[in-house]
Amino acid sequence: MSEAVALEVMWDEGADRALGLPGYETPGAAGADLRANFAPGARDGVEIAPGARALIPTGLRLAVPVGYEVQLRPRSGLALKHGITLPNSPGTIDSDYRGPLGVIVMNAGDAPFHVGHGDRIAQMILAPVVQARLTLVERLDETARGAGGFGSTGVG
Repeated sequence: MSEAVALEVMWDEGADRALGLPGYETPGAAGADLRANFAPGARDGVEIAPGARALIPTGLRLAVPVGYEVQLRPRSGLALKHGITLPNSPGTIDSDYRGPLGVIVMNAGDAPFHVGHGDRIAQMILAPVVQARLTLVERLDETARGAGGFGSTGVG
């Protein structure tokens, strides 16, 4: 196992600190579970209709180290059982963002879905980032695939 990288976390004003910080549910987990953390007065949660989406607060702010990003990903159980996903998956939290951490949750299922206060809604993964140095050229090198796009390498 590699050495852990420090990720600074701060509670948002009004956050329910009793929910605790994101956590890794097993020793081999790649992602730490994020919980819905609604402001006082909104702790009944939200109902997301089929096809709709909502911004779910986590009650957190992050200071992602330079050279890293936090990726937000769906939880597989919610996706399989209820069609709950993140439409911009993976969502990226950049190292220079310091605002509230919210998760865009979409109901791709066929029934309304209730997100309750404290529910695990997504997972976050700390990942290294390499920025590209873009170089303008007149021609790209040739490959066996060439310009073959969608479906060009076989069925499906």
